[in-house]
Amino acid sequence: MNRLRDKVAVITGAASGIGLATARRFAEEGALVVGVDLNTEAITALAGEIGGDAITCDVTDEPAVEALYAQVVERHGSVDIAFNNAGISPPEDASILETGIEAWEHVQRVNLTSVYLCCKYVLPHMRRQGRGSIINTASFVAVLGAATSQISYTASKGGVLAMSRELGVEFAREGIRVNALCPGPVNTPLLKELFAADAERAQRRLVHVPMGRFAEPEEIAAATAFLASDDASFVTASTFLVDGGISGAYVTPL
Repeated sequence: MNRLRDKVAVITGAASGIGLATARRFAEEGALVVGVDLNTEAITALAGEIGGDAITCDVTDEPAVEALYAQVVERHGSVDIAFNNAGISPPEDASILETGIEAWEHVQRVNLTSVYLCCKYVLPHMRRQGRGSIINTASFVAVLGAATSQISYTASKGGVLAMSRELGVEFAREGIRVNALCPGPVNTPLLKELFAADAERAQRRLVHVPMGRFAEPEEIAAATAFLASDDASFVTASTFLVDGGISGAYVTPL
């Protein structure tokens, strides 16, 4: 399909996982993709692969984020889609009883404050255009609790969800849609790293997925492409769950 033809899309966290898969999917759909990450080598290679652009940026740095969107508009004329996807899940973020304030604040800054900054500085460009789609990566943990806690990660994703809902309502009549993408567990390098050394830990999560497997990054990218496109023209302020049925399950199939 060619649903994103002639649109300029900015994707943060584009070097790997969901961001990388989505950059490729957006390009297939006709978008000019600007990949944003701290991994300059990876996003430069991505830009070459898909015929897009690459900008190295620390999305927790306010002046850098403001400059990022100004640079995109200067180079490409508009920002039609902003996929705010950068995030971390470090091992030191665990139960509230174990997680120190430094780990808490670091995760909040990368996962929540960066989304705030990206929304804050892309919105003026979209308002001037009179159009835009913002997709913020939250998580299924924003709507469910887990006994295997990553307390700051969970709290940060809840914040992304609430902020996205509010922005979706605030700017709905200006032609700007804002949605929270809430993936279930995804077969990304981050998840593989978490569970590679602990099959029991992975299985403890997998048993709760009605479909019996983790998502592939390309499946999340497909959902993101829908939210970015005009096919989702009446979708805003939504909690867009792509979770294999986890949030709807009580007992899963044997």
